[in-house]
Amino acid sequence: MTNRNINSSSKSNIPNEFELEYINEAHVEAFAKALSDDPEYDQTEHIAAVTDFMPIRQKVKKKRVPNEFEGYSYHIIRYPLIIMIFSIIFFELFLYIFIRQIVNLWEYFYQWRGISRILREKMRNTHSYEEWIEAAKELDSYFKYDEWKKEIPFGYYDYNLLKKVNRDLKSLRQETNEHPQKLKNILQVCVKNNYAGVENVRLYSHSYYGTKNVVEEYVYEVTESFEFARRTKLLSTKDKLDLFKNSYKNYGRTALCLSGGASFGYYHLGVVKALFDAKLLPSVFTGTSAGGLIAALVCVRTDEELEQVLTSELHTRLTACSEPLSVWILRWWKTGAIFDACDWSRKLQWVTKGSLTFREAYERTGRILNISVISYDPHSPPKVLNYITAPDCVIWSAVIASTAVPGILNPVVLMQKLKDGSIVPYNYGNKWKDGSLRTDIPVQPLHMHFNVKNTIVSQVNPHIHLFFYAPRGSVGRPVTHRRGKGWRGGFLFASIEQFLKLDLSKWLKWVRDLELMPRFADQDWSSIWLQKFEGNITIWPHSSFLDFFNILRDPTRERLARMITAGQRVTWPKLYMISNRLKIEKAIQKGRETLRRELRRQRYSRINNRNDNVQSYNIDDLHDDNRIDDDNLEIEKVTDIGLDSDYGISLESSSDNTTNNSLSSSEDGYDGYDSD
Repeated sequence: MTNRNINSSSKSNIPNEFELEYINEAHVEAFAKALSDDPEYDQTEHIAAVTDFMPIRQKVKKKRVPNEFEGYSYHIIRYPLIIMIFSIIFFELFLYIFIRQIVNLWEYFYQWRGISRILREKMRNTHSYEEWIEAAKELDSYFKYDEWKKEIPFGYYDYNLLKKVNRDLKSLRQETNEHPQKLKNILQVCVKNNYAGVENVRLYSHSYYGTKNVVEEYVYEVTESFEFARRTKLLSTKDKLDLFKNSYKNYGRTALCLSGGASFGYYHLGVVKALFDAKLLPSVFTGTSAGGLIAALVCVRTDEELEQVLTSELHTRLTACSEPLSVWILRWWKTGAIFDACDWSRKLQWVTKGSLTFREAYERTGRILNISVISYDPHSPPKVLNYITAPDCVIWSAVIASTAVPGILNPVVLMQKLKDGSIVPYNYGNKWKDGSLRTDIPVQPLHMHFNVKNTIVSQVNPHIHLFFYAPRGSVGRPVTHRRGKGWRGGFLFASIEQFLKLDLSKWLKWVRDLELMPRFADQDWSSIWLQKFEGNITIWPHSSFLDFFNILRDPTRERLARMITAGQRVTWPKLYMISNRLKIEKAIQKGRETLRRELRRQRYSRINNRNDNVQSYNIDDLHDDNRIDDDNLEIEKVTDIGLDSDYGISLESSSDNTTNNSLSSSEDGYDGYDSD
């Protein structure tokens, strides 16, 4: 039974989430013991000898592996180069901030005046998505963006091709006497990622709400055509099987990626709440550091439980930084970290509903949780933990590992749950730390394991937020200059901003490639600037200057309420584009679910009546050939939350669960990640 099929009477029986306790002291003790054990410590007694005739006990120290000598010129000019490069970086950074402030002041005092400022403030102060839509439509009408939507020609998509596709899909769907094989062929051709440019962000950044009418027609015709193909009797089961299987592979699925960012990560709650209220929450989640905390909170809870926790009352459970400053200083002096991992393990067990594993969380909610970590060994690749790569790994240990920033929290051991419920160290007791140091948004593993081809990134890293500019506008936020047809701040300032940003990146890459920077805590810190931080749709919550002073503080009720509201308001402009994408994904998923039931009926009919001539097909044909599909765990599980309520189908009758433990490599593959 899926999450949204629970009736109102069962909702009343759901206990208050904030009153529940899940602390397992035995698991905390096992975690503490695993942290105290050093896997590299050899307990064997070593015997050394001064002479061949007199062996003695002698303490043997491990020899340090010397670094490779780089040559005299490297050591002579290394630090002068560092001083020169960082002088240039600081100067360009100051100039970049100065340019940004000029643009902000120019937009505030010149671009937004009179009626436009009133309408803008009205949109910014809305309290629901419905109110925001009305305000956005008023702005579109004022700036005459509605006329732009009606105009078909535009330089960022193939409008002629879309017109032909829309015409053919509509005619073939209405001509019931013609064999729908042509309809199937057209769908297999046109249902691809960003086909004809329909997912180009420029199509959604020229108005506050909506896009070109021809794009709207394309989404409608494709979804209606999939519905027609699902219902029609003119297509054989094999044809339907090929259609929905290939469409799923070509179109892919959507994942929500939550970045790190310490206490800035609480803005993710507003992003999740906006998607959840609009029934647009994807089934695949990935989180790193603070994002891993929020992703775990969501993926272990059903929809009814999420309705309770996505409120400002959640601040009573977010108490990781409750200790006084004196305790932090003393602990840092003794251990090199200001937080205690065992204390966090107790507090996180409420977030993860006890010691749930990745597999148990997926089986409970249908949501796929991914958490990114990196090994304490600097030469090992990053690792993305999920129910495929680490099915029995305890989620709270993964969240702690993903927040282990050097100096803040020491590297920790991942824990694995055994069949008897006890937990033991995972992967030989190796230690792990914050994944955002090298892979904040693990796009490649998501594509390999779960066919993710569209990512929604909620980015709150404070050191990255400064550099988000969007010179040509972003989704749901058109540029005001020249009524959306110009550059933000004018072409001159936009070009200077782009030059400075690229030049800063160039200097940082030079420092990284020449290995000039010393390795603090045995970590290469260049990746926190140079990795990819954006997705197909990137959401940048508007932070407050005071958030920097509260970066290691627990939120109050008022502060958390403000952060949730801010996260919602910055997500609302993106919902229209997300909705168009998920409409097609859900239409494909609905067809796959219908075919599974049909194939199951054929299989049962064949078993009950051996003389039946009904042709039977393998249900596994609906799964990918070269990767594990999450549907293998529960055939009738709807992995896209809200699918059944949106389309009025119920899968409660299913009771068959199959498990596929094989792991095949993808033809796409990915380099630099540990997939176990």
